Amino acid sequence: MKAVWQGATLAASNDTVIVEGNHYFPAAALNMSHFRPSDTTSRCPWKGVAHYYDIVVGEQVNHNAAWYYPKTSDAAKAIEGRVAFWHGVEVTE
Repeated sequence: MKAVWQGATLAASNDTVIVEGNHYFPAAALNMSHFRPSDTTSRCPWKGVAHYYDIVVGEQVNHNAAWYYPKTSDAAKAIEGRVAFWHGVEVTE
């Protein structure tokens, strides 16, 4: 699987975990040159507290377009530390 935005490959891996239709990539699969930590968090009742990254490609910024759970509930351990995408990031095979 590949996550792409503005022509840049953000992540690529054959080891994604699908939860609620989202592919969660292992942290090691990320091209961190395109990620900037965000102060945004949100809470999922069954997964825990999500933290976000802004995606940066050249001058373009896609705010809070990637999220991850640094510590999950027991029910969501399979995605702990993995990163998923939205806001126009294309995830394809």
